[in-house]
Amino acid sequence: MENRKKIEYHIVPFLKEKVRLQDYPIGFFKSITTKSALKKTLKKGLIFLNSKKASSSDFLKPDDLLELFQDPNKKNRPTIKIVLEIIFEDEHLALVNKPAGITVSGNKKWTLENALSSNLTKSNQKDALDQPEPIHRLDHPTSGIILIGKTSSAVIALNKTFENREIQKKYLAVTIGKQNTEGTIETPVDDKKSKSYFKVLKTISSEKFEFLNLVELIPETGRKHQLRKHLASIGNPILGDKEYFIENKVLFGNGLYLHAHALTFYHPVTSEEKKFTATPPKKFKRLF
Repeated sequence: MENRKKIEYHIVPFLKEKVRLQDYPIGFFKSITTKSALKKTLKKGLIFLNSKKASSSDFLKPDDLLELFQDPNKKNRPTIKIVLEIIFEDEHLALVNKPAGITVSGNKKWTLENALSSNLTKSNQKDALDQPEPIHRLDHPTSGIILIGKTSSAVIALNKTFENREIQKKYLAVTIGKQNTEGTIETPVDDKKSKSYFKVLKTISSEKFEFLNLVELIPETGRKHQLRKHLASIGNPILGDKEYFIENKVLFGNGLYLHAHALTFYHPVTSEEKKFTATPPKKFKRLF
């Protein structure tokens, strides 16, 4: 690795028992904040253990030297200018209101992730990230609140919060048709157990759709398109959904009426309970 730039290094502290590199607690490298990122970096041969290329099955012992090298094929992530609504920001994390019609992250240029560094102030903490990281995802057509980590320690802690289901998410949706006042949906999604709660907040008559309902949704699990699939499964698809719909009852032109409205979680540094909400798009207000 003589011609490559070393980014970080870590000396293994005292361990009560030997542990494989794949099981070593995430956080020893500031720029690697998830298990999947560690696996990818090891696969690329960018991590060395005591001057030899490391593998996930290597055992670690005290005073071992771990080194992380720069990926020579990595392109700098582009920065784009999109003005985002900042709900909250401190040195560790932020919450933003994602507009509908933008992807959270990925290989494309126009993503929310690529707009974060131009909207948020860089953290003053030692493990500050050059580019803040979204902790979770929302579908491309869904608007609403997104939690962002600004330091590697915050990203690691918040990822664990999600893994342990210690965060509560609330959504607002507009659904089609006559609907029960409240209920639980447990239809499997992709053959996996799934659970969502719904509560109808308001109902109005509609010439085209018979009824339109403003619904509060709380997903207990986090499957792909879970809320959209669950509501369609009980005969009340979300207005504007072009994937899960009732024939001849599709609204075109105004997008999907699904909004991530609120997050409740404990701050990873202060341990305070935090509750934040994101203002729904104007199209919700025009109906209700």
